[in-house]
Amino acid sequence: MPQGVPESVPNDGLTTRQRRNQPVLAVHTGPGKGKSTAAFGMAMRAWNAGMDVAVFQFVKSAKWKVGEESTMTALGRLHEQTGEGGPVEWHKMGQGWSWIRRSDDAEQDHADAARAGWTEIARRIASEQHDFYVLDEFTYPLHWGWIDVDEVVTALRERPGRQHVVITGRYAPDALVEAADLVTEMTKIKHPMDAGRKGQKGIEW
Repeated sequence: MPQGVPESVPNDGLTTRQRRNQPVLAVHTGPGKGKSTAAFGMAMRAWNAGMDVAVFQFVKSAKWKVGEESTMTALGRLHEQTGEGGPVEWHKMGQGWSWIRRSDDAEQDHADAARAGWTEIARRIASEQHDFYVLDEFTYPLHWGWIDVDEVVTALRERPGRQHVVITGRYAPDALVEAADLVTEMTKIKHPMDAGRKGQKGIEW
């Protein structure tokens, strides 16, 4: 398997192994499709490596049953039954906020729920409860000002141990991008919706 060759080696006093095993903060952002899909693919790799995986979805409707959720929770059950892979938790945070902000009183409820969700995640990170976190669509409550970006960046920069975190969503704040080790911007070139086609089972969910 290709290992990749670093463009430069910093003079940080670390061995190659120590540098390779540092925890990764990844951000998948941009207007293109595939941000969450790529994060869930990484989560499956983490599961296969025996890591404890936790997924926190922030703005997809609590009623949606995405294929990745069914797959990951099935992998969690497989771990419980056979010991293969690692544990899996999947949480829907907030109250099913979707792509478009509303202007009614419900916005405050969603903001409060998002902040409560982040408080729980920060607690888990501080206690090193999981090995691999997916914060799906987490950029939206940051972009809308519901959760303080500096607070999040500080908690992620100072996270103890070897906890990997992947954050998805459009409009990733500059401070988060700067703090990340891996940033990928998905750029839409062409999409079936451009031709009036709606999302399909097995493709979008």
